[in-house]
Amino acid sequence: MSSTVRRDLGRALCIITGASRGFGRAVAKEMSLLVKPRSALVLVARTGDDLRALQLELAESEAGRAGLVVECVVADLGQTEALESVVRACKECFCEDVDHIILVNNAASLGDVSRYAKSFTNMAEVDSYLSLNVSSSLCLTASVLQAFPQHPGLRRTVVNISSLCALQPFRSWVLYCTGKAARDMMFRVLAEEEPDLRVLNYAPGPMDTDMYTVARSRTADPTIRKSFSDMFAQRQLLTCEESCAKLMKLLLDDSYTSGDHVDIYDL
Repeated sequence: MSSTVRRDLGRALCIITGASRGFGRAVAKEMSLLVKPRSALVLVARTGDDLRALQLELAESEAGRAGLVVECVVADLGQTEALESVVRACKECFCEDVDHIILVNNAASLGDVSRYAKSFTNMAEVDSYLSLNVSSSLCLTASVLQAFPQHPGLRRTVVNISSLCALQPFRSWVLYCTGKAARDMMFRVLAEEEPDLRVLNYAPGPMDTDMYTVARSRTADPTIRKSFSDMFAQRQLLTCEESCAKLMKLLLDDSYTSGDHVDIYDL
């Protein structure tokens, strides 16, 4: 646990997956304001148009005018070649005075929430979900850590965007809950193995995103679906920017225990 409270994230190389929209987009925009000049952002997503629009927005911002490098990688992280593309882009952006590597594992999919666990008999369907939501996070994280090994003067931070679903079962959400639980444990193990690494499992809370729209309209379990609909109707959802601000404060304060699961409502 660090005792140093920082005002910025350093001269950083930030890798953000799922960056084209929603929470990932908010993270990219907020990080661009908190890194020192000549930092680099590597933005990864499957949606090329949205990603390039964000790249242009950041390039025209004050951070962009101060020398922020923004690189886009349009890729499906469920595919091996995508991981290679991300690491290649990171190496191209890296400069010797970078003092902080930050990887935000945000990319995720909801899975088919219109069905219950007993309907998932197709192994290929489950494997495909786990490839994008679990395997790619581990393999990308390992690839980045190998590409940028620990040395004096370099901080390395890995953030896993988690969920309450990592801790609690939601009926008809078997894929999502399984993936989030697996990722939390994956990064807890990583924190135990790599004491020089800062690892955070951050649950951003219920946010008004495209994923939430699917959740409240397609969830099979009527009780779960109603709870999502009620939260939306009663305007209890967070904005991505509100949740992102809490994450940035966590990273700047740097006082969490590495490997912990921190929910936004714990803050």
